[in-house]
Amino acid sequence: MTTANAAQAFINVGERTNVTGSARFRKLIEANDYPAALAVARSQVENGAQVIDINMDEGLLDSEKAMTTFLNLIASEPDIARVPVMIDSSKWSVIEAGLKCVQGKPIVNSISLKEGEEQFLDHAKKVLRYGAAVVVMAFDEVGQADTEDRKFEICHRAYKILTEQVGFPPEDIIFDPNIFAVATGIEEHNGYGIAFIEAVRRIKEVMPLVHISGGVSNLSFAFRGNEPVRAAMHSVFLYYAIAAGMDMGIVNAGQLTPYDAIDPELRDLCEDVVLNKRPDATDRLLDAAPRFKGDGSTGAKPKEKDLSWRNQPVQERLTHSLVNGITDFIEEDTEEARQQAAKPLHVIEGPLMAGMNVVGDLFGAGKMFLPQVVKSARVMKQAVAYLQPFLEEEKRASGVDQMPAAGKIVMATVKGDVHDIGKNIVGVVLQCNNYEVIDLGVMVPAAKILEAAKKEKADMIGLSGLITPSLDEMCFVAAEMEREGFDCPLLIGGATTSRVHTAVKISPNYSKGQAIYVLDASRAVGVVSKLLSETDRQDYVAEIQTEYVKVRENHLKNEASKKRIPLSAARENKFNIDWPNYTPPKPTFLGTRKFENYPLAELVPYIDWTPFFQTWELAGRYPAILKDNKVGAEAQKLFNDAQEMLRAMVAGNWVRASGVVGFWPANAIGDDIAVYADDSRSEQIATFHTLRQQIARDPKRDRAHTALSDFIAPQGSGIADYVGGFAVTAGLGEEDAIAKHVKATDDYSRILLKALSDRLAEAFAECMHARVRRELWGYAADEKLSNDDLILEKYSGIRPAPGYPAQPDHTEKGTIWELMDVENAIGMQLTESYAMWPGAAVAGLYFSHPDSHYFGVGKVERDQVEDYAARKGWTVEETERWLAPVLNYDTRSLREAAA
Repeated sequence: MTTANAAQAFINVGERTNVTGSARFRKLIEANDYPAALAVARSQVENGAQVIDINMDEGLLDSEKAMTTFLNLIASEPDIARVPVMIDSSKWSVIEAGLKCVQGKPIVNSISLKEGEEQFLDHAKKVLRYGAAVVVMAFDEVGQADTEDRKFEICHRAYKILTEQVGFPPEDIIFDPNIFAVATGIEEHNGYGIAFIEAVRRIKEVMPLVHISGGVSNLSFAFRGNEPVRAAMHSVFLYYAIAAGMDMGIVNAGQLTPYDAIDPELRDLCEDVVLNKRPDATDRLLDAAPRFKGDGSTGAKPKEKDLSWRNQPVQERLTHSLVNGITDFIEEDTEEARQQAAKPLHVIEGPLMAGMNVVGDLFGAGKMFLPQVVKSARVMKQAVAYLQPFLEEEKRASGVDQMPAAGKIVMATVKGDVHDIGKNIVGVVLQCNNYEVIDLGVMVPAAKILEAAKKEKADMIGLSGLITPSLDEMCFVAAEMEREGFDCPLLIGGATTSRVHTAVKISPNYSKGQAIYVLDASRAVGVVSKLLSETDRQDYVAEIQTEYVKVRENHLKNEASKKRIPLSAARENKFNIDWPNYTPPKPTFLGTRKFENYPLAELVPYIDWTPFFQTWELAGRYPAILKDNKVGAEAQKLFNDAQEMLRAMVAGNWVRASGVVGFWPANAIGDDIAVYADDSRSEQIATFHTLRQQIARDPKRDRAHTALSDFIAPQGSGIADYVGGFAVTAGLGEEDAIAKHVKATDDYSRILLKALSDRLAEAFAECMHARVRRELWGYAADEKLSNDDLILEKYSGIRPAPGYPAQPDHTEKGTIWELMDVENAIGMQLTESYAMWPGAAVAGLYFSHPDSHYFGVGKVERDQVEDYAARKGWTVEETERWLAPVLNYDTRSLREAAA
C-alpha cells in the first residue's frame, strides 16, 4: 500500500467505551446507567470513530453480562450500530458472549499465542465460525514482542497458522505489534516507537492483505497531563506508522493534531523521540514540554490573508493559485507566463503542470482533500480555457496538436442508472493529472461504451453505478468486452460496487483484460498511473489477479459458512404484532395528492449534512466534522460554499421540488401486501411483494425473521389497515441550472449543485414523512422532534425504499409508479433498471405501526427466490437477476450442475 493510500484508508477505532481506559465509562457501567454509556458510544461515532472498541474487563463487574447488555442495546441504536464493533477482552468467555450478540461482522480483540498454539487454534476457529475479523497480539509463550524482529516473527508465525491451518482470510487478520511508551527515562524504551514502525513495514511487505492496529495512547504515557504534547506525539507517530502500513488505530480522533499544524519546534522534538534520532531526545522533550502545556501551540496556524504571494515569480504564483483554488488572478498570471514562453503549449507543459504536480503530491500525502483538488481543477481549466485561442492559432499555423494526454479513459454510468456525482469527481481528479477523460454521461448501453472506446482508442474504460441492477449490467459490459476482444483495463466504481463483487462477479467475465475495483477518487490516479506504466503495469495486474483469486476463494468459504434457514421456518418465526389489541389509524384521505413546486426554503431545515461531506470523501459526522482536527478546516470551507450556493438556489428557484403521496387500504397476505381501491376492500388494485430474513439465529435470543408485510394487519384478522407511498424529487431543472449558473470550466460548482440537489431530495422525503405522521396520516399529530432526532430515526413508523436493505428488489418501485401515476403527476421517470430520473429523488412506502422498524433482509436462499418468482409471476432466472446482490448461492454453478 502506498503512503497516500494508507493515509486515506486509516480507520479510527474509538477508545472511550472501555472500562479500563475510561474512568467515566467505567462508572456509568458500574452504576447500570446504560443510556449514558450509549451516549459515550454515540459521541465516539459522531467524532469520527469508524469502529468502536468495547471492553468490560473490570474486577467488580459481571463482564459477560455487561458486554451482552451493552451490545444488545447498541443493536437497537442505528446511529451507533452503523459502525462495526470491536469486542475487547482478555477473557475468552466475554468475547464469545459478545460474539453471540453482534449482527454483521464484528472484530475480536484479541487472541494471541501466549498460551500456546492449541488454545490459539481453538479461539481462531471459533472466531472464524462466528464470521468475525480478529486482532492478533504480538505475544507468544515467551512474552510480549518489544523489538522489531520479535514483532515480525510472532506475527508471521500467527499468520501462517491462521491462513494455513485455520483457513482464515488474510484480510480479516489485524495484527497489533504492541505500541509501548517512549521517553520514559529508561534507555531500552527509546527504540519502542521506531521498532513498531519498522515492524509494520516488514509485516506489510510479507503479508500485504492483513491490517495493522495498535493502542496509540500507550505511546505517550510518560506525558500524562500534558495533552498538547501527547497529541503531537500521536500525530507524529501516526504520520510515520501510517506511511509504513498501519491502517487502524485505537485513538481519540477528535484530539489528534494535523501533522503540518504542530508547532515546528515541538514536531521536531517529537520526531526525535518517536524515531529515536538522538540519545538526548527524551531529555530535550521533557525540558520543552512545560512550554507547550495548554497554550494552544499545537493548533492550526492561521491562514495568510495578505497578498504577499503576488510578489513571487509567476511560476510560484500559478502554483499558489492552483494549490489554494484561487481564480482571481489566474488569467493575468497565465498571460504573463505565455509572454515568457516560446509557445502557449509550454505554459501548460511547464508552470501549470508543475503546479498540478504539487497538488497531486499534497493530495497523495493526505495534506489536501478532495474539495481542494476539485477547486484546483477549476483553476487549471480556466487557465487552459484562456490559452485555448492561442493553442488553436498555433495548431493552424504548424499543424501541431495540443500536448498529448498521459492516457485516455472512456467513462460512463451504465445503462439504467442515472447517478454520476462520484464519476464526475473521479473524472475531474484524473483530468487534474493530465489524463483525457471522455465522459459519456448516464444510462449508457454497453454497445455505446465499447463503440466509444474503439473510436477514441481508449487506454481503459471506467464504469460507474449506484443501484444494484447496475452490478449485473457491469458484468454484461465485461462479458461484451471479452466477446469483442478488448484487453484494456476495466475500472469499476460506485456506491453499490465492491472489491468482492468485482473479483467474484465481474472479473471472471473478462479474462482477456482485467477488471479493477477503485474505491474512491483518491485511489483513481494511483490505479490509472500503474496501469499505464510500462514498468509497473505487468506486476500490478498480476498482483490484482492474485488478490482477486484469494478474494473469490475466501468469498466462497465465507458464504458456505453462513447458515440460512428454510423459508417455511422463517415464516413460522415471523415478527409478531398483537393485532387484536391494536386499531390502525386511518389516513385523512385515500388516493393520491400532488405537491408541485414545493418551497425549497421549507426543505433546508431537514437537510442531513453528513452524507454531503461523504460525497466529497470527507469522513465525519456533521456538525462535529467542522471541528475535526484533520479535515475540519476544509469541511468548513466546503460547508460555507454549500451554504452560499444553497441560498442562491433557494432565492432563485434554480431547481424545482415536486412530490406525490398516496394512501390505500391494505392487508397482508403471507409475505405480500394487498392494496385495495377503497375501504370496502372488495377490489385489489395492486400487490407489494416483500422478502423475509432467512439468517440462522441463536434460538436463545428470541429474534424474529422479519418481512415488511409483518407490519401490516393480516387479511384474515378483520382489521382495516393501511399503507402509504411516496415519490419526491428536487432535481427538476438541475441540468438547466448548471448550464445557466455554472461556468463550463467550473467542475467544483457543478458537482456542488448536484450534491445539494441530492440533499434537498432527501430533505424533501424527510419533510413529507414528517407531514404524513403529523397531518396527512396523522398518527403522530403531537410529535415534536428535532432534525437530529429525524436523522436518528426516532419517529414512529418507517418509510423503507425499494432497493434498500428491507426490500432489495428495485422493481417494486414500478408498483408505486402505477398506483400514483408518478410520471404524469410530477414528471419523475423510471429507467429500465428502475433508477429514478431525475437522479435527485427518493421513493418508498409508509408504514404507521409503532413497532415497524428498519431492518436488513440479508442473503436469501433458493427456496425464497422460487417462492418470490411465483408470487411476482416471473421466471426464477429473471428473479435471480433482480435479486443478484442478496442471493446466498451461486446461480452459475447450479445451472452448470443442472446442465
